[in-house]
Amino acid sequence: MKSDSAESEPPVHDVVGVGFGPSNLGLAVAVAEHGADRGGPPLSARFVERQERFGWHRGMLLEDATMQISFLKDLVTLRNPASDHSFLSYLHDRDRLADFINYGSAFPTRLEFHDYLEWVAARFAGQVDYGREVTAIEPVAGEPGLLDVRTRTGDGREDMLRTRNVVLATGLVPQLPAGVRTSERVWHSRDLLPGTEVVAASGVRPRRVVVVGAGQSAAEAVDHLHRTFDDAQVCAVFARYGYSPADDSAFANRVFDPDAVDDFFRAPADVKDAILGYHANTNYSVVDPELIEALYRRHYHERVSGRERLVFRNVSRVADAVETAGGVELAVESLIDGAREVLSADLVVYATGYRPSDPCRLLGGLAEHCLRDGAGRLEVRRDYRVATGPGITAGIYVQGATEHTHGLSSTLLSNIAVRSGEITASLAAEVHADRFAVARP
Repeated sequence: MKSDSAESEPPVHDVVGVGFGPSNLGLAVAVAEHGADRGGPPLSARFVERQERFGWHRGMLLEDATMQISFLKDLVTLRNPASDHSFLSYLHDRDRLADFINYGSAFPTRLEFHDYLEWVAARFAGQVDYGREVTAIEPVAGEPGLLDVRTRTGDGREDMLRTRNVVLATGLVPQLPAGVRTSERVWHSRDLLPGTEVVAASGVRPRRVVVVGAGQSAAEAVDHLHRTFDDAQVCAVFARYGYSPADDSAFANRVFDPDAVDDFFRAPADVKDAILGYHANTNYSVVDPELIEALYRRHYHERVSGRERLVFRNVSRVADAVETAGGVELAVESLIDGAREVLSADLVVYATGYRPSDPCRLLGGLAEHCLRDGAGRLEVRRDYRVATGPGITAGIYVQGATEHTHGLSSTLLSNIAVRSGEITASLAAEVHADRFAVARP
């Protein structure tokens, strides 16, 4: 007969995923397929997501914006081409497979790819606690192999999940210049679509909109705002002389291959830094050449017509920005001679990128058990497990905050399929070893 204390013990999951964006969605698929393939007891997985439903960069789902990676780099294909969770399976289910083939491109629109992700996420809805935020991850007293994941809903209800492993995939955090705060008139590019929809619905016609930044999101914001507010001047401000094209050539794209992760992980620190520097133009502060050409042509045609709505302040920066009752006053400073120009804007969009969220934010006292490298960064093993001291044997895995150990694909979709399989294999090995140890007489 069980004691009351034993009956009150919570169930123990094999893994709890914190966040349910594409990375942990890929993990959910890999865990499910691993169980189906092995025929043994499946891993028990639970996921916690603070959003009320699945969503991935909804604010930038522009109608005609295309993905920058092939559809074959979906959640599963590079790991399991026969999976029924692939983009091709999605197209077949939606009765669009032949149409997509006739479409003649390996790059679906962002809207369509998001619909694919939602389609997969719906299959795992029973394993996800939406509308819950993880507030803390704590060790279980006397049990170094177990962790408690504490959660809270928007109305303050608290709960706890007990697990042998956690996988932290909390995504990217919008990055803004020091001192900048978002408001009704000042946005980060992640809020581009909802923001423009609110302004358009209000009937207000902006006279000038300023976009700060030189990357893909900035160029897309310029394009979208110029077409949405057809009476407004759209002014792009960036430190470069012009938009730089993304290098998506075949050889450069090898930096995102699964084998490149092995190479990067084994490389000396100075070689890692060199690789990140050499190939930053595959991902950071660069723009698709087709969009660059389209914006330049539009700008040139406006100059010919004498009605110039698309303007550029290159080799410049926003030195100061002050919100007033009527808008935002920006001091735009030339980096060449320091000359300043004051621009009055109705809206300002900062397309200034993202940074990985800090995985240690949720770990509290557990962070003291996580080992660090010489630069103070988390020491992450090849299987994406954080190296910990002897006091903690539970697994802490991270997805996203591993560029310093695993390379440029760490925060991108490119390697989700393979990475999910590697983490799942690591989880399974640890969990099955624990079960075998418990089962031995």
